[in-house]
Amino acid sequence: MYKRILKIDLPKKQSAFLWGARKTGKSTYLKEHYPKSLFYDLLKSELFFAFSKSPFLFREEILSQTEDLLKYPVIIDEIQKIPSLLDEIHWLIENTSAHFILCGSSARKLRRVGVNLLGGRAWSYYFFPLVYPEITNFNLLKVFSHGTIPSHYDTSNYKKSLKSYINDYLTQEIQLESLVRNLPAFAKFLDSVGFTNGELVNYLNISRECAVDAKTVKEYYQILIDTLIGYYIYPFNKPSRRQLTTSMPKFYLFDVGVANALGKKRIETLRGTEAGKSFEQYIFLEMHAYKMMKESDHDITYWRTKNGIEVDFVIGNAEIGIEVKISDSISSQDLKGLVTFAEEYNPKKLYVVCQEARMRKTTHKDQEIHILNYQIFLEKLWKGEIFN
Repeated sequence: MYKRILKIDLPKKQSAFLWGARKTGKSTYLKEHYPKSLFYDLLKSELFFAFSKSPFLFREEILSQTEDLLKYPVIIDEIQKIPSLLDEIHWLIENTSAHFILCGSSARKLRRVGVNLLGGRAWSYYFFPLVYPEITNFNLLKVFSHGTIPSHYDTSNYKKSLKSYINDYLTQEIQLESLVRNLPAFAKFLDSVGFTNGELVNYLNISRECAVDAKTVKEYYQILIDTLIGYYIYPFNKPSRRQLTTSMPKFYLFDVGVANALGKKRIETLRGTEAGKSFEQYIFLEMHAYKMMKESDHDITYWRTKNGIEVDFVIGNAEIGIEVKISDSISSQDLKGLVTFAEEYNPKKLYVVCQEARMRKTTHKDQEIHILNYQIFLEKLWKGEIFN
């Protein structure tokens, strides 16, 4: 059992949404933290059919509860399955002492059918696969192969678990939720995403592979983003003396194990191009989870010139530049992107995240660069010492 670090701190009568991809542990977390709450799981067929047919029954059930029980938030799991319940919940918030935690994997279906998300009356929290402080038996190579979905990380049958996740959720359940009509094209799209994970998105190339138009490919990407299966990272485009890549985003899947399973990649050693890509993805996912859980206002972008000089991650308004290298021996050549970036923007801090065993600081063209082992970097990140 993992101790999850998310803190949901709700004032009296405050309601909230808890969003997160499937199997990240949302339901388990809520049951552990709110053992006295009424819990409605809309995956249960009897609840789903009853409330789908007659949403008012939910309101009547809540009205029948005692005030003592309604001191605790009413929890509804898989809220996206019955969008019409939000109208009943809205009324209950306005007219009773009831408050709610609404748990789901996507707000897309709710928005698509035209319901409002409680008119801003509910706060939003986000849940992720396991993050670094939650894993006591941390193993980077295991992260690359298993991923950090809780039920995948510690199982010996992780390949079957990943295959099931891809087949049962990323294709079939998305179809069941009526998010796509052309399932064969979407399946081809997922294959392409696995192979291009972490790279610049080229909608036209992928559209040719999937035999759909570029607009449809953009919609497919948006489905993955709306269901929290992946994230865009946009280029940092503050004016520069150099010509920059200013429009093409990169796309990262939400879990390294899922990404490598989709791309049919087996990583058996912490070296080489594929290991380097997974390492970069993992560091991004940790920073993204930290940003969302700590509600940081700092954007995470990347910086790239037209001639290919790049910094993997830029934090905020060029305050921090971060380069990620799988190497255990960083050379001056590895610093080229950071040094060029520093000449343009004079950042406050520059980091190289790598496998070097010991922390050190080097100076290049009067610019200090901190070279950190990835575990030291992650410890500092989650302590709020990289950005907050």
